[in-house]
Amino acid sequence: MMQVFSETQVEEHYKMSDAIRDIEQAFEHLEDIQQAQRTVIPTGEGAKAMLYMPCVDLKQQLGTIKITSITPDNPKSGKPTTQAQIVITSLDNGEHKAIIDGSYLTRLRTGALSGIATQYMSKADARILGMIGTGGMAYEQFLGNMEVRPIDTVILYNRTTEKANTFKQRILKDYPNLEVKVTEDVSKLVKQSDIINCQTPSTEPVFKAEDVQPGTHINGIGSYQPSMKEIDYNIFPKADWVVVDDLEGVKDESGELIEANDEGVFTFEEIDDELKTLSLNNQTRKNDDAITVFKCVGAAYFDLAVAVGAYQKLNQS
Repeated sequence: MMQVFSETQVEEHYKMSDAIRDIEQAFEHLEDIQQAQRTVIPTGEGAKAMLYMPCVDLKQQLGTIKITSITPDNPKSGKPTTQAQIVITSLDNGEHKAIIDGSYLTRLRTGALSGIATQYMSKADARILGMIGTGGMAYEQFLGNMEVRPIDTVILYNRTTEKANTFKQRILKDYPNLEVKVTEDVSKLVKQSDIINCQTPSTEPVFKAEDVQPGTHINGIGSYQPSMKEIDYNIFPKADWVVVDDLEGVKDESGELIEANDEGVFTFEEIDDELKTLSLNNQTRKNDDAITVFKCVGAAYFDLAVAVGAYQKLNQS
């Protein structure tokens, strides 16, 4: 009998620390994991789209497919921008074992990827987190950074300042001892932050590379289509270390890196590593003055890692 797990059930039992652990464990047996390139079908203006992401784990004999809808106008009617379901299938007998609400898991695994990148790439004593964009993906980005660094100050920027203030209250409700500031000056945020986390679907850069200070780490997770370019690509040649979550994925989907490559500013061959390499080799930054950049577009095996992890934990509870 197929099990069905709601977002509330998953959120109650499966946390950021679980997601980080399960993704890093997946890195250890990638030879057993096979995935097809994500299929993105635009369904309207801007970011409106359907996404399909299949993957199989031959070691665990489980397969997943995530079906995601992105509807940017949904918040106007009180519905989430991103909605997802993940189907888990037994490879032994082909039985569909479970359907898990994937909206929270998508946010969680993306936050976990930023957390893993921050763990290896940022300064060990990084404590000021600047967040550009306070939409649907932002809270788990915040949690991913909180999991791995001694953050004591958070600076928020959003095009709509009211949304940033609402997000501030959400943080303070869960973390009352943090200092949380809202700014309308992105340049100020960039200059003050040890870690800059961008989570916007912007088609133009949300900060200027010239404002980035030595020692800063940047996570860019918002742009996942060639038309989206939230990071100023001029930061790539200035950076000491540019790491991506999935090299083939960014070649097709990262607007910033595609444009930088096309214009000869920074080529795909100059990308230093994939995130899995840092994790497997326990690579950390060598220089506290280095500028480091992590670019994430998502890949099906990250969803498989957290979906199977959540499924197993829910069946233990």
